[in-house]
Amino acid sequence: MRTWNIDLPEGFQQKMSNNKPRVSIGLPVFNGERYLEEALDSILVQTYPDFELIISDNASTDRTQRICRAYAAENKCIRYYRNERNLGAAKNFNLVFELSRGEYFKWAAYDDILAPEFLSKCVKILDWDPSVVLCHCKTSRIDEHGALVGNYGHTMRIDSRKPHERFGDLISLTNPCWMIFGVIRAGSLKMTSLIGDYIASDRNFLAEIGLLGRMYEIPEYLFCRRDHQEAYTHTYYIREDGTLNYQKQLTWWTEANRISFPYWRNCLEYFKSVTRVPLKWSEKRLCYEQIGRWILREGWTWMASDVENVLLRRSSLGRKLASALKLVARHTMIPFMKRRR
Repeated sequence: MRTWNIDLPEGFQQKMSNNKPRVSIGLPVFNGERYLEEALDSILVQTYPDFELIISDNASTDRTQRICRAYAAENKCIRYYRNERNLGAAKNFNLVFELSRGEYFKWAAYDDILAPEFLSKCVKILDWDPSVVLCHCKTSRIDEHGALVGNYGHTMRIDSRKPHERFGDLISLTNPCWMIFGVIRAGSLKMTSLIGDYIASDRNFLAEIGLLGRMYEIPEYLFCRRDHQEAYTHTYYIREDGTLNYQKQLTWWTEANRISFPYWRNCLEYFKSVTRVPLKWSEKRLCYEQIGRWILREGWTWMASDVENVLLRRSSLGRKLASALKLVARHTMIPFMKRRR
């Protein structure tokens, strides 16, 4: 288990009651003034009343601080904390968990919306089945005005009794990672390395917690993800030419400014998770096989992009070499995968 040493603000501990809430909701935010109030309102009208809401403001420069303080003044369940500087998204996500007290924990985004019965239905499942470590629901998509524009459909074996099957589906790049906003057992969360300060570490986190137990998806659309131009996938992820924008992604995930090989790091962390989690050796071996299949199926092309984007983009020779390497890999990996089928 990883130990997180985080300095609490002066007087913060004195605000904590001895009566611990059943559920803690952690909302990390940076410059969320446009959608924050709607997100907060959807949390505060939950039919399950026994929860606390911890907001960690990552040194916002807009009206976020004013909005949060106003809501905290009117709602005793809200505890607001503001970082003196931007710590990066990963540390801010981990901070709200460290400050939590509940038996169950949920991360919330400043721009998403919950149905009023979301918490009550998730808690009911977790109370009913101790083998489930995370409960979420089906996900809808709303636009910047809150209008429903579609639903996400993605089938994964997250409720399988076999850890390697859950792990294999969760590491796939087709996993949209919405499950990270489900309700999670705090005890299970403490056994993970939480959110890493590297790109796409949310997928690593889900893969690791999926090794600890089953996940359950409520077959109802109780969670709305907002798709808008300021969202991470639009602002940080892809350049206008369609290539991965590593530098902007890095500034979102971490305060550090360093050369990064995110998909190589993702792969390494998958191995670390399997090694760290207490599983039978036979099950660990099957999980290692899943990582190998991930590399052969999809990981190799992204790992090649790491080399191309981080080291070789600065020169024409480097770009030609990277293209040649990807071409060789494409003509060797794909036939190999077809033979394995």
